[in-house]
Amino acid sequence: MDGDVAVGVKRGSDELNMYGSSPNSMTANGSDSKKQRLDESPPSRVLHIRKLPNEVSETEVIALGLPFGKVTNILMLKGKNQAFLELGTEEAAITMVNYYTAVTPQVRNTPVFIQYSNHKELKTDSALNQRAQAVLQAVSAVQDGSSPSSDPGVLDLAPPPSPVLRIIIDNMFYPVTLDVLQQIFSKFGTVMKIITFTKNNQFQALLQFSDPVNAQQAKLSLDGQNIYNSCCTLRIDFSKLVNLNVKYNNDKSRDYTRPDLPTGDGESANKDHSLLGTPSGALASYSSGGGYSSSLSLSQGGGAISPLSAAAAAAAAAGRVALSGSGVSGVLLASNLNEEMVTPQSLFTLFGVYGDVQRVKILYNKKDSALIQLSDGNQAQLAMSHLNGQKVFGKVMRVTLSKHQTVALPREGLDDQLLTKDFSGSPLHRFKKPGSKNFQNIFPPSATLHLSNIRDGVGEEDLRLLFSNSGGTVKAFKFFQDRKMSLIQMSSVEEAIQALMDLHNYDMGGNHHLKVSFSKSTI
Repeated sequence: MDGDVAVGVKRGSDELNMYGSSPNSMTANGSDSKKQRLDESPPSRVLHIRKLPNEVSETEVIALGLPFGKVTNILMLKGKNQAFLELGTEEAAITMVNYYTAVTPQVRNTPVFIQYSNHKELKTDSALNQRAQAVLQAVSAVQDGSSPSSDPGVLDLAPPPSPVLRIIIDNMFYPVTLDVLQQIFSKFGTVMKIITFTKNNQFQALLQFSDPVNAQQAKLSLDGQNIYNSCCTLRIDFSKLVNLNVKYNNDKSRDYTRPDLPTGDGESANKDHSLLGTPSGALASYSSGGGYSSSLSLSQGGGAISPLSAAAAAAAAAGRVALSGSGVSGVLLASNLNEEMVTPQSLFTLFGVYGDVQRVKILYNKKDSALIQLSDGNQAQLAMSHLNGQKVFGKVMRVTLSKHQTVALPREGLDDQLLTKDFSGSPLHRFKKPGSKNFQNIFPPSATLHLSNIRDGVGEEDLRLLFSNSGGTVKAFKFFQDRKMSLIQMSSVEEAIQALMDLHNYDMGGNHHLKVSFSKSTI
């Protein structure tokens, strides 16, 4: 490890003169009354952190800085709920302050305040704080890929395999969103990135901490715990991946170190598309618990972590979760649709990728919106998590859970515009057979489509022409060995969605109806 890592207590009282807010200090928090322009304060690689929660650990403070570079020193002032953090370079400190100016820094769900210190380096006595030094050395060793040299009696320093956790959620009776996961796991350190997806009909996530030690703490504490009472059980393992590549910041993936990433639907990254609304806003409003109980009430580093009732209350308040009654509704509301193009049949086909659609009703007075009823709440949640924010017929579709429990059919003769359709007896339901292989082949919308039930004698050119006629451009094609299945890649996800809606169940003659679904593969 490069250089001496010194952690401890300030030597002289003359060096503690910055506890009062200096007029030259820059506060990295939008709500702080002392916030000033960046160019009014001299940057420093030493940062002053204030308003820390009681019993905060050194690891949690170090974790604030890790995403931005090497942390070279730390000084904890626990009696004052303050700390000083020294980064390896001034550039790293500037990046950290800039980031936390836009995103409120939180430790144990409590906003903290970060500003440049008047000091250019920390002068500390390492002999007086062995624990802090052990933590910092462990973190530095993991960052450097070397073996920690500290006394293992101070801290268990066996390096965990990865900072990335793979999370599976069993018994998911209520929606679990990216923001709920961030709130839960950020108790253990800085969550840098999250990707959510569905595999084998289960909601899963990959979550990357800034530090493998934090990932290990989270796994030990959370594996087997329930997010809500008696349901939404966390199953946690280390991922084989050591770094996640996040392209978009939206309600399916988030890179907290890159707030500038696009949402993936042509809108600015600042607009929040999360199911719970703004995590800090929505969750903080319900931090009292709102009367909802939760199973997760954990202890870490001597301080109790507050129960996760805030997430449940916020989700309920956002109208996404029914915490009382028989569970989640199976009815979805799709809005911002292209009313010139959308039909009950096209919505049946698209939402039918994720569940058995029973009824579809395009709203008479608001034809850019529709109600879609699936067989149950789990299917509705699955469809919502995959289709919300996707571009359909040129417009970004929004999908939320509806307050309705069923979609009512119109009285006979009253639906002259054919806006409502009952699909309950459809032979095209993908999931009506228990144990069907379709349960293992549920993937997010992608530019590559999987085709099956291809008739003998139909060749690549026939299929390329068919899919080109749906209004898209075929980029690549590949037959499977038996030529009854193939992959076809369109030029965009939007084109693939349109092709699926147009051509799933397409009659190829000879009692062969083409089956189209999204693929996890690329060509």
